[in-house]
Amino acid sequence: MGTRVNKMLLFSAWLLALPIHLAMGQDYQVARTEHGDPDLTGVWNFSSSTPLERPERYGDTEFLSDVDNSTPAQSRQPRAAPSRSNSTGVIGAYNGYWNDRTVLQENNRTSLITHPANGRIPPVQRGVKVQLGGDQTSDIDFNETRPVRYTHGGISRDGPEDRGLSERCLVFVSGPPLLSGSYNNHIQIFQNADHIALLVEMGWDARIVSLDNRPHIDEAIQQWSGDSRGYFDGNTLVVETRNFTAALGSLSLRGVAYGTAEKRLLVERFTPTGAGTMDYEFTVDDPATFTDKIVAISSMTKVEEQMYEYACHAGNYALKGILRAGRLEEAAAAN
Repeated sequence: MGTRVNKMLLFSAWLLALPIHLAMGQDYQVARTEHGDPDLTGVWNFSSSTPLERPERYGDTEFLSDVDNSTPAQSRQPRAAPSRSNSTGVIGAYNGYWNDRTVLQENNRTSLITHPANGRIPPVQRGVKVQLGGDQTSDIDFNETRPVRYTHGGISRDGPEDRGLSERCLVFVSGPPLLSGSYNNHIQIFQNADHIALLVEMGWDARIVSLDNRPHIDEAIQQWSGDSRGYFDGNTLVVETRNFTAALGSLSLRGVAYGTAEKRLLVERFTPTGAGTMDYEFTVDDPATFTDKIVAISSMTKVEEQMYEYACHAGNYALKGILRAGRLEEAAAAN
């Protein structure tokens, strides 16, 4: 009896020594649906202030807590990775009211990318095109050609096809994969016995993910959001997506796109970590474009909010205005 009491005392002391969030995690049980699967339903916020790429001064240091304390505090603060588009400035299309500056979970990482070890986007394969553009409405000539595979900016204002994917209401930084932007960083998850629906607020794009082991569609059929199949690995929802269009970059960001997504396999992992919290990890596996895989991880927080339609329409006032401005500048130059 005394031995049992001593063990209980030691266990209690061990719990008290744990950080609060870890101690609470010992009792956390993932909620289940009526079908017995982990219940991921609801609206989730995936806002993050952590840069996708790690600032080079951090090297292989993955966490800010591991940064040398002798480094001046100012230089220890993470900053967004330098733009590869050489953009000279951005004309404000939205006022500050719409910006989402709320980060619901602290992230101690120096970058979202955890692999490669330096937290940087790996080099592309020889001969693969890295398409650059201006992240602004007044374009810089990068001598690029269609199709435009990055999300913001454009190669000219001759026609809609010369503008970035988000300006044409096709693809946003929320992908897939999911990367947070200035606003609309929510995803709503629906599920039943054999399907998961992932509705992203930005662009109002819904992916229907089957869980019944059916094969992917024919590889000749290419889509903006690809073709997704899913399964549960323990408490983790794993979503594998392929059949992306070649008109999309293997990684499409603001003002830069890497290769094409035609051969990309995207693997996403949604893992509940506590009551109302979830880890989101994605892997870009595309040997045709990159010399290594890209693995990134961020956090999601469940929120008691309702999503409203993000009504982006191709050919809307903004796109018409961009093209009309181009014609006016041409007319002014001709006079």
